[in-house]
Amino acid sequence: MAFGSLEPARIPSRNGSRSPYGNPVVIDSRAKADLLPQVLGIASLGFLASALGVYFAPPLFGQGMLWICIIASFGLIFAVRAARATPVLAFGLFLLLALVMGFEISPWIRVLLGTGHAGAVFNAAVTTGVGMGVLGIGAQFLHFNYRRVAGIAGAALLALVLAGVLSIFFHFIQPTVYSYLTLVIFGVLIVVDFMRIRAGGDGMTPVELALGIYLDGLNVFLALTRIFSGRRD
Repeated sequence: MAFGSLEPARIPSRNGSRSPYGNPVVIDSRAKADLLPQVLGIASLGFLASALGVYFAPPLFGQGMLWICIIASFGLIFAVRAARATPVLAFGLFLLLALVMGFEISPWIRVLLGTGHAGAVFNAAVTTGVGMGVLGIGAQFLHFNYRRVAGIAGAALLALVLAGVLSIFFHFIQPTVYSYLTLVIFGVLIVVDFMRIRAGGDGMTPVELALGIYLDGLNVFLALTRIFSGRRD
């Protein structure tokens, strides 16, 4: 992979608009055509890194280590975006994030494998892959204001997270319902992210776009493991 090609895609503009980062949007159809394979390749390496993280995570994984991974994950997400001007560094931080996320979800995956739910893990992985492929193909033919939908889906996700936190104390939302809502919201975000890639990336780098696809897919996978296993913890 040529890291020099991981620079922000230059996309066509109908009215001289600017990217979210304030840079002028410039027409470059070849970069636009090459963007999707780059993004999918980077995201695939991220999923591989997470699988390695799950496999190599220590069996005895305490709450303290789990919180360290959670905090590190948030920090690395911001770090990947902050390093957008240095493609090699951003790519390395992305792989490190994916590895840490693998450590983070390893206790849940080990619980499923240790309680006879290996089929749920496999089915969730296959369904996630197939589902993302179908949504990605569909996004190539859909036409709507994906930026507006992205804002709505982002607000819905924030509301869902807040509801999940409150439900810990007041128990007003069932875990299964929460998982299905997660599935719907991130399904919408997958379509939005693929439409953004089709449009040229909105000034984002391939690594940043791959980060969005990776986080969408990981959350869909985790929601499906809960749905398929029937576990509520």
